[in-house]
Amino acid sequence: MHYPVHIGGATALGLQGYAHYLSLGDKSTVWLYGAKIPNWLEKLPLNADLRTRNVSLFSDPELGVDDARRNPDETASTLPWDWKLVMSSPERAVFEALDELPDQESFHTLDMTFESLTTLRPRTLSALLSSCKKIKVKRLFFVFADRHDHAWRKRLDPKDFDLGSGDRALVKGGKIHPRYRIMVPDEFARKERGHGA
Repeated sequence: MHYPVHIGGATALGLQGYAHYLSLGDKSTVWLYGAKIPNWLEKLPLNADLRTRNVSLFSDPELGVDDARRNPDETASTLPWDWKLVMSSPERAVFEALDELPDQESFHTLDMTFESLTTLRPRTLSALLSSCKKIKVKRLFFVFADRHDHAWRKRLDPKDFDLGSGDRALVKGGKIHPRYRIMVPDEFARKERGHGA
């Protein structure tokens, strides 16, 4: 129907094989992102809980969206009627999922997801970090990236990106991360080996 909508966040990560846990229960959650999502979409009787978000997280709303409509040769999920499923790349999807902390996503689930993100592309991550408008998301990205210290982390220098100034409160009863100055659960504020130390 030509609406500029894509699947993102935890849904895109799961569809691309990065989900650590299977969802239990009758309904799964599907995260949809777009500038103009029709109001009737959330009212459809579906066996999934649709959560919609705008694309304002990035200054370039198309960055990191693997759009098979523009790149027909790309390998994307193909639906039975030959429409391509438009979704966030794993790099973009992780930023979208981090934006949902702590209300819609859990630190533990994202920690387990980050553990499997060994093949992210540093250039794409760098472009997304530069385009990301939320200090909270960029700081959280580095908290998790330092914690897991994958090979791509060595190619990203936090000093190259605007991480803002001052402390940021995120969770009640947490601790301020010693390097990235954002309040996170205690286990995420401990000094880690690698880049976060």
